[in-house]
Amino acid sequence: VCFPIKDQGISVLQDILRGGLDKLGEAEVALLGGHSVEDKELKYGLSVTGVVHPSKVIAKDTAEVGDSLILTKPIGTGIVTTALKGGEADESSVELVSRSMTTLNKRAAELMLDVGVNACTDVTGFGLLGHARGMVGKGQAGIEIRLGAVPVFEGVRDFAEIGLVPGGTKRNLEFHRGAVEVDIGVSDESLDILSDAQTSGGLLISVPGDRSESLVKKLHANGIKYAAIIGEIVAEPKGKIIVRE
Repeated sequence: VCFPIKDQGISVLQDILRGGLDKLGEAEVALLGGHSVEDKELKYGLSVTGVVHPSKVIAKDTAEVGDSLILTKPIGTGIVTTALKGGEADESSVELVSRSMTTLNKRAAELMLDVGVNACTDVTGFGLLGHARGMVGKGQAGIEIRLGAVPVFEGVRDFAEIGLVPGGTKRNLEFHRGAVEVDIGVSDESLDILSDAQTSGGLLISVPGDRSESLVKKLHANGIKYAAIIGEIVAEPKGKIIVRE
């Protein structure tokens, strides 16, 4: 943890540490150590060490043609927090995003394993397009994403339209733009949203098509209400992401 002790009260640091411990307890893991540094910019993070049985490993780049893609959380956290810094985000938008970012992916992962899936990654710093591209990083297949099916946080489209988009999101889109093809009606703002750098984003799951509806129903029944089928793995064009309206 890096903390501006001269600018913020110690109670703020206590709240941060308490929140982290609460989530560690929810995840059923132990904190083994750490250290603190005085810094002008507040930072907090944890590294994770664990063991997984070889037969239970789910890789990110083993999606198969015909799979459906399921996203378990809405996107747009980077845009909403940028709007918050600019004094434009309302309480409702901030509340939704905060609740999502403090929700673990633990239950979604458990349900995913019960159903049986081919690949999975989380949607974080590289945005939805960046992490989706990683699922076909070897160029063995392509991806189609249906823009209208992608869950997006309240207010995000409005914020994007007035330019409240973080620099990291713009850099994401610039980096991946050559691998993305879009329908004529897909706006620049929509591509910003699909590229938005997420904090504590959801899972992007590649599941055989005949199991996708079942998994979505299980996710909804367990309170993961925004989970949605947003696209599929396709044979062509290999290594590309096609964004449909």
